[in-house]
Amino acid sequence: MLAGLALWSLAACASGGTATTEVDPLPSWNPTPVKYALVDFVERVITEGDPRYLPPGERIATFDNDGTLWAEQPIYFEVLFALDRVRAMEADHPEWRTEEPYASVIANDPERLARLSQADLVKIIAVTHTGMTEQAFEADTKEWFATARHPTLQKPFPALVYQPQLELLDYLRAHGFETFIVSGGEVDFIRAFAPEAYGIPPEQIMGTTLGYRFQEVDGQPVIDRLPEVMINGDNVGKPVNIHLHIGKKPVLAFGNSDGDLQMLQYADSGDGPRMMLLLHHDDAEREFAYDRQSHVGRLDKAWDEAKKRGWTVVSMKNDFATIFPATPANDD
Repeated sequence: MLAGLALWSLAACASGGTATTEVDPLPSWNPTPVKYALVDFVERVITEGDPRYLPPGERIATFDNDGTLWAEQPIYFEVLFALDRVRAMEADHPEWRTEEPYASVIANDPERLARLSQADLVKIIAVTHTGMTEQAFEADTKEWFATARHPTLQKPFPALVYQPQLELLDYLRAHGFETFIVSGGEVDFIRAFAPEAYGIPPEQIMGTTLGYRFQEVDGQPVIDRLPEVMINGDNVGKPVNIHLHIGKKPVLAFGNSDGDLQMLQYADSGDGPRMMLLLHHDDAEREFAYDRQSHVGRLDKAWDEAKKRGWTVVSMKNDFATIFPATPANDD
């Protein structure tokens, strides 16, 4: 842990006799054992001669998105996008005004919305995410991200990323790690905002994958989005996606819910140094507080597994000095 602590200690410059101050790589993390353990892990795997050293090609870090890199309450943001898209598409589908589940969405009645089933949400996702080209869907998502606001926090959704996690992503990449998103969300929805928000390119983003079809329209090649699921990217789909797209087990895996359990188990099964982390949402004052009983981002079985296996549980209340970025994008 001493190597990590040295990163933000005062140090004298050997040449020139001047004093310098090492920059804290994670200023939005409180100086807790979790922060020190993170830095110690990174410092060890990048230090040649250390028993835990890993060459750059082995430094793979995977992150869940919802609830790990940005907020997820009171409902997954992609669902809010789908509900807004139903309302935007209403003029082209007058039959929806009397057809469920679309009528409840158009009415925007909280009690009716609360009664929507999983099957209802699947229908809503299907009509708002498919039956169009990839370019059209990208345009829809980017327009929504540019204008939509969180229903209670009243901030743009891209402003609800976690500042401590942005710093961690930058810190890892600065030390030769490749950072990947492994999400249960639809992959192209995530790709519409994640490269700019997190600095993670599209090819390093995995998620639920729908069906695609190539065809030519007016002599132009297009990719159509089909109402079928090729890969469910949640739960057991996460290690499957990691194997399919990376071909290596991550040495650092970060999640926040039972949907991330299999990803963390998969990472933990590898050889050599490993670090598995779970973000516990326990700060109702600055964000939200939820775990075992939550209908969104439930942390129950994964929490028990973390205690049994010695994984690191990150307390948002105690370990995060700040939560959201202090930028103009956060203004109401």
